[in-house]
This record gives sequence, structure tokens and C-alpha cells, in this order.
Amino acid sequence: MRVMRFLLVLLLFSAPLEARWWKVQTSGIDTNLRGVSVAPASSAKGVSAWVVWASGSNGVILKSTDEGETWKRLHVTGGEALDFRGIVAFNATTAYVMSSGEGEKSRIYKTTDGGETWNLQYTDKRKEFFLDSIACLSETRCFALGDPIDGKSLLLNTTEGERWNPLSNDNMPGALPGEGAFAASNTCLLLSGEDIFFGTGGPVARVFRSPDSGRTWTVSETPIAHGNASSGIFSIARADEKTIVVVGGDYQDSKRGSGVAAYSRDQSKTWQLAPQQPGGYRSAVAHIDDGRWVAVGPNGEDVSGDFGVHWKHTDSLNLNAVAIADIEHGWAVGPNGTLARFVNHPGYEIPSRQPHGSSSPQRPQPPPLPTKPKRCSLPRCSGLAVNHFPFHATRNGRQ
Repeated sequence: MRVMRFLLVLLLFSAPLEARWWKVQTSGIDTNLRGVSVAPASSAKGVSAWVVWASGSNGVILKSTDEGETWKRLHVTGGEALDFRGIVAFNATTAYVMSSGEGEKSRIYKTTDGGETWNLQYTDKRKEFFLDSIACLSETRCFALGDPIDGKSLLLNTTEGERWNPLSNDNMPGALPGEGAFAASNTCLLLSGEDIFFGTGGPVARVFRSPDSGRTWTVSETPIAHGNASSGIFSIARADEKTIVVVGGDYQDSKRGSGVAAYSRDQSKTWQLAPQQPGGYRSAVAHIDDGRWVAVGPNGEDVSGDFGVHWKHTDSLNLNAVAIADIEHGWAVGPNGTLARFVNHPGYEIPSRQPHGSSSPQRPQPPPLPTKPKRCSLPRCSGLAVNHFPFHATRNGRQ
């Protein structure tokens, strides 16, 4: 089986450049799309399919019920100028959408009729209020992450899908001056069972984790690039109980190929830099299947076949966010209304894949960690006082 795994990785990383992994389905819309969500749905004939939702600037929300062949634009009353940075859908009728911006420009809406009408569920008049990401465990249980207020990151939650309330952060470690999350791809917040993870940037690049739905917290430093307002962790995703991958870098230096990707094998306690990095800053990462990952960013896309350890450049599209449903169905979005579909390469698929959690030896396992794992050794720039973060709708005049 070791030989099989080696051949799989060899095939993946010897892929010709013309073997593209993304196919643009539509573009040219006056919007910068940053949110994408894929959900199961049934067609009018009862055939199983996937519905794709996307969101972005200028109040744009798009939906496709035919796997990206055609798209319908949806409208939120009073939200024509909002920047919808995050969207989470459950089927063709129910979805949440989150906008980012100072104070009342940050909002959470919900639809239960396919986007024909949207109910405003939460906003806040405080200038410090700024939402970065929204994630859900079910149609009724969701969390939203916001910039630090009074020295600690803000988490909102709903347990019945209607009313949102701030989650107690008494036991959460404080944010350093200038530390915060990025509203770049709606993937800096990760929910997995009772686990909550979120990544930050600025003077440090840290991962906060709660194993009990926010009652207690730990925080760990990562070797992702940091030290200014445009650098840090932009996306975090999980493959299994222990394996977590983060990507980011410096969005103002998008071609910089160092400090972009890191992985943890112990539920975020310690982190390792990927020895073969993606080709530049990456704003989103997603787990495909069986140890394979994809990362997207403004100067291209990369794939990994060994749990985020080694990355290979595949495409050169400008993309912000990605959502993978399964090995055959995934979409990514970007500027100018770009929507691209993931293209699986059957030659890289693992034969007779076993369900997750199987103890079968056919399922690939993460490569072993270095003999002497090292914690992040980069210096902490704790003296910086960065007040604003990139990709925020109105801060520092960006976007």
C-alpha cells in the first residue's frame, strides 16, 4: 500500500500544466464574489443534483439549480449596496447570507423560500461591529465571527435559526493589538461537531480553538506569514479528527510563495509549514477527499495529494473562495462575477475509496511528521498597532 500511495502522489505532482482543474462557467457580472456554498437538491423530476449559491459586492446573490449551467440573481430588499462576504445554504430554499462592513453594514439575513424574500436577523449599530465569516452545523445552529470588541473576538450564535446572540467569550484568550480575522472567503471560521476554530492575522497568525462550543478556548501560533495588516491566516479547513490545514500569506504581496500554507496533526496544538508551498497568497482552502486539498487565490490555484504537505500549481484563475461537495462537485468564485467549476481528474482518484472513518489499510494516511516537530519560531510583532484589516468593505479605503 505504501507503493500505491507513492504512485498516487507521483501522478498528482507530475500532472501536465494543461490538465486544468477549474472550468469557468460564467463571468462578467459587476461584483466581486467572495461567498460560495454547495448543497444537495432534487430536480423537478426527482433526480438528485446540487444547488450552488454565491454572494458578493453590490448586493449580489446568485443561485444555480442546474449545477452552474444557468444562474438566477436574487435580491435583498434594502441590501443593494451591501457586500455579501459569506453565504451558507442547505438546499434550494434555505440559506443564510452575511454582509461585511462597519456597524449596520454588517448583517445576517435568512431565506426559506429560495431567495425570493430575505429576513434580516441581526445587525449592530456599534462602529466596532464588523462580521468576517458565517458557518453552520445545521439549518438552525450557526455561528458568525466578528472583529474583536473590547479586546476579544466576537462570536454570535443561533440555536434555533432565528435569533442571534453574542456568545460568552469570558474564557477566550484576548486578541493582540491589531489582531483580527479576514473577511476574504468566508472560511476563516471552521465548525466541526463541538469544535470551533478560527484563524487570525496582523501581528501574529494564530488559530483559536474551542472543543466545547465556545465554553473554553486555547490558542496556538502558526508559521503563516504575519507582521502587517495584510498578512495572516485567511482560511482554515479540516480533513479528519486531527488534520487541519490553514492558508493565507500577504495579500499585498500575492506572488510571495513563503508562509502561505501550514498543517497540524494534533488538532491545532502545533503547526508545520508545508515544505512545498502554493504559488502565492491563497485566500481559501478546501478538503477534496482522502487527503487531497485545493487552494485558491488571486494568482492561481494549487492542489495537494498528501494532506497539505506538498502543493502543486494547476491553474491561473483569480479566485477568492471555494466550496467542495464531493470528488465530482465543487465551485469557486472570484472578481468580475467569476464562477468556476472543479474538474476532477480520474487518473488521480484513489481506487476503491473507503468511507471516512474506515480502518481499511486502503485509505491513505497523513505522512509522518518530522522527527522533531517545531512550534512556530517566527518572531511575534507584538509592538505593532494595526487597526484595520484588508478585504474589509470600507476600511482603509480598500474594496
